[in-house]
This record gives sequence, C-alpha cells and structure tokens, in this order.
Amino acid sequence: MVGGATAVVIDMADVVGERLPWVILAVVGAGMLLLYGMFRAPLIALKAAVMTLLSIGVSFGVIIAMFQWGWGLDLLGLDKTVPIMSAVPMLLFAVLFGLSMDYEVFLLSAVREAYDRDGNAQRAVVRGIGSTARVITTAAIIMAVVFLSFVSVPETLIQMIGIGLATAVIMDATVIRMVLVPAVMSLMGDRAWWRPGMKRTGKARQPESVEKAEEPEPATARES
Repeated sequence: MVGGATAVVIDMADVVGERLPWVILAVVGAGMLLLYGMFRAPLIALKAAVMTLLSIGVSFGVIIAMFQWGWGLDLLGLDKTVPIMSAVPMLLFAVLFGLSMDYEVFLLSAVREAYDRDGNAQRAVVRGIGSTARVITTAAIIMAVVFLSFVSVPETLIQMIGIGLATAVIMDATVIRMVLVPAVMSLMGDRAWWRPGMKRTGKARQPESVEKAEEPEPATARES
C-alpha cells in the first residue's frame, strides 16, 4: 500500500526472513542426501553439513562485526555503520554451501579411496589430507583473492558479499577442512563409514586382496 525505496526494502526483508529458514533446510537436506547417495555413510553426510554451516556462520559473524558493529570500517572507506541488506544472507548461504561441499567431496573422495585400499580409518585420513591439502589450499587462495577484489567496488552490497565469501572460503579451507574435519574423522574412526545394515565392529575392515595376502600358506605348500 506504500511506495518508495524504503517500503520495497522492508517488504523484501520480510519475505527473505520468512523464506530463509526453508531455503536453508532445503539446501542442507539436499546436500546431505547427495553425500549419502555418494558415500552411503549417514554420519559423513551429517558431519559435512555441520562443518559447512559452521564456516557460513563465521562469515555472517564477520559481516555483522564489520558493518553493524563498525570493526574495520575505516579500511573500507566508510564513516558509519550500515544495516545488513536482506539479500546478502541468502546469497552468501547459497554460494558458500556449494563451495564448501565442493571441497568436502574432493577431500572425502581421497579419504574413502585410501580407506577402501587398506581399511585403516586413521591412516586413510592422513593420506587423504596429504593428497588434497595443496589443491584445496591453492583453490581457496585463488577464490579468496577474487572475492576480496570486490572490496574495491564503491558499493556496500558488493563489499558485503566479497568480504563474506572471502572469509568463509579462508575459514573453510584452513580451520574447517584442514583441522576440524580430519580431527573429527580420526575420532570417529571406522564409525564414520558406518551405514545402515553394516555391523559395527571395533576392527577396521580390510579389502579381500589384503586378507588373502595375509592368510597363512598350507603346511603342504610350505613343506614342498
């Protein structure tokens, strides 16, 4: 019933605030289903979703600290705090969830390949991190530099998006993907790869080739 830019912003904020929880639920649910379909491990899918939400939450916190609390606004050339635009949380969530899951799938694929090779969960995490850490870190540095270049644009919305994306990518590729994920998976051990219908055992399973290689030779064969 009221026109003008202020009314449009208020209406948009109301719509985004109403729909954002459903968007988050749908995106997280779809991501968990896809990871479960790929690895058949519900705990892996749940862990990936929690870690991704953690990195996104950090980016939201940095944006609030800068643009609403005024931390470091002088570096951006702003002299006063500004409200967080309603489109920023939804846009950041959609982009960051996709980027984070991309890193997660790349890392977990290497860990799962190593786990299927020798059946040792802790050693698989070490090998998976060793083979993917350099690639993930390099990709994150490239993405962070690109996103930080948005800060040079004299538009608050673009600056918010750039800082939020860069913060989340750096946090995800360092603290989340290189520290927390390996630590959690090492603590979980073989339980990380448990799936419905699989018996829980304390001993790591081994591939058939390894089991056959470790079987003792028959006595007749050794005597001959």
